[in-house]
Amino acid sequence: MSLPILPTISTSFIVLSAITVAIGWIQIKQRKIESHKKTMFWAAVFAVIFFIIYATRTIFIGNTAFGGPEDIKVYYTIFLIFHISLATTGAVFGIFSLWTGYKNNLGRHRKLGPITSVIWFFTAITGVAVYLLLYVFYEGGETTSVIKAILGL
Repeated sequence: MSLPILPTISTSFIVLSAITVAIGWIQIKQRKIESHKKTMFWAAVFAVIFFIIYATRTIFIGNTAFGGPEDIKVYYTIFLIFHISLATTGAVFGIFSLWTGYKNNLGRHRKLGPITSVIWFFTAITGVAVYLLLYVFYEGGETTSVIKAILGL
């Protein structure tokens, strides 16, 4: 089996982001505020690197359509749309969480942080599942436009 390099690298960065969010969560529970800030900064950097690789690949190469069996394609599509919704929500929450943390709006940050972290963990888990379904469990389909890859049009 030959795994595609860019999706493999980008998925690795989203996993690194989720791991650093988990570490940051532990650090803040231990009141290690400066370590928490640095760790969450790196979690954001890893997420941005993922996004740059993903967006660049999408723009210049396209997205990989689902290549698995037709009878599960509809389930994959629903799962993918769920993942995209989570990722978008997680990114918006992440930006606001970082902003409130760095602006010392700690009341709001304490409310947003845990919610953001849970959304981000589910985003990472579903992202890895999408990667596995596209490239490991099944051979990827054609590389095509985003709309065609998501909706199978």
